[in-house]
Amino acid sequence: MNRTTLSLLAGTAALAAVTGFAELNAPATAPAHAAEAAAQLPVERSTLLCPAPSLSDIADTSYTSFTPVTEGTPSDGKAGLQAATEQSADGTGNSGGKKKAAKPVLTPKTPGTPATGDTSGADGPAYVGTAEGKYASGWTVQETTEVAAGTGRGLQGVNCTAADTEFWFPGASTAASRTDYVHLTNPDDGAAVVDIELYGKDGQLKSTVGEGITVQPHASEPVLLSTLTDERQTDLTVHVSVRSGRVGASVQALDAKTGGDWLAASADPAGSLVLPGIPKDATDVRLIAFTTGDNDADLKVRLASPDGTITPAGNETLHVKSGMTTATDLGDVTRGEAGSLILTPSDQSVPVVAALRVTRGKGSNQETAYIPATAPVGTRATSADNSGKGTTLSLTAPTATAQVKVTASAGSGGGTAVSKTFTIKSGTTQNIDAPVPSGLKGTYALTVETVSGGPVYGARTLAATEDGVPGFTIQTLPDDRGTVAVPEADQDVSVLQK
Repeated sequence: MNRTTLSLLAGTAALAAVTGFAELNAPATAPAHAAEAAAQLPVERSTLLCPAPSLSDIADTSYTSFTPVTEGTPSDGKAGLQAATEQSADGTGNSGGKKKAAKPVLTPKTPGTPATGDTSGADGPAYVGTAEGKYASGWTVQETTEVAAGTGRGLQGVNCTAADTEFWFPGASTAASRTDYVHLTNPDDGAAVVDIELYGKDGQLKSTVGEGITVQPHASEPVLLSTLTDERQTDLTVHVSVRSGRVGASVQALDAKTGGDWLAASADPAGSLVLPGIPKDATDVRLIAFTTGDNDADLKVRLASPDGTITPAGNETLHVKSGMTTATDLGDVTRGEAGSLILTPSDQSVPVVAALRVTRGKGSNQETAYIPATAPVGTRATSADNSGKGTTLSLTAPTATAQVKVTASAGSGGGTAVSKTFTIKSGTTQNIDAPVPSGLKGTYALTVETVSGGPVYGARTLAATEDGVPGFTIQTLPDDRGTVAVPEADQDVSVLQK
């Protein structure tokens, strides 16, 4: 992370040019009132990366783009998704040639209205998305895939993410029934060099193949985990670190018997973690945790239910050995009620990452999804692809009562936006009666804003049962980082670029 002292004008220019998010803080020597005087201004440019959706010939994938209405945005702008695998006109992939024109998978609509697009089969590319001006603040793109049969059958969903230089994925696997890929997408003009490390129950797995993986400019590289090691382990933590450049990274976790889904990166390592939105009808929940530091971690395990926080019987604590992936079965921990898992240190705080593997259904009708530890909703968070009957919005306030405003956007094919305000009591999880646009046609977006109290954590479950198989996917709702704090013009700022 680079630190550069800039004037306000230079800082704003850097913000517009670098990524979809940045943070501007007053220098340590600035007076205390400087932070209070800072204004929240919308970002001017966002970049999102969508992994290639599926290797199945019978996969159908939809993309939904949405930008929430934000005060202070410009009146003009542009946005779009470009295939990361497009080659130059001479067919060599060299950046010197003019790229072939390709029909965009979707054309974003005016802020406040979702836009959708579709692809079919196994040849869907990864996409690099950019949004500028009025489209940039809070821009969200959801990728949702339906696979009717075979490995990974069911519903798979992932939020397209910003590029970064480090990712942690607890919950991956090289078991015989699993086919797990790490998808790496490079949005930049220079090649990125990436290392992938795997950590199992006894420590780091031996592998040299995961070192120095090159991801070409404007390209995407799927890496099958089982090609990186000969060891077959049920529970792994994947660490993706970038030596040069930056990438977007997601894990596609597919099972031959229990379906599959995308595993998004866990929130940054921390002593306390929140994993929100466990479905009330979950038949099995498995917790996978890993400490990224040199010390073991002892964690208290609690479940935030609709009536308050409880300790799951038989799973009161979890000991996580340094450098080793630890997993434990929580069973049907929610017992028919909404729930979120809260991990806190029993003694000293040690940085930890974690995720849940959630199963619904029984026998041959099982399906799985993943809930990584996540950051709070913060000022605003958005779920871009929702249906009137298949959406469940789950919110939890682990430490203090909070009030939130939830807005259902206009539909992609028509309808009028509707908003409701909800109170989430301290220590509880609520599956709220989220609003649905009046006169809904098509899909719609849900935007969650923290009004007071908190912090609030959230997740959206999208379900679509086909032939008795309960297909579902879960996406957490971290802050969309659509605005940044900008101090008054007479003060210098320190731009933190990630």
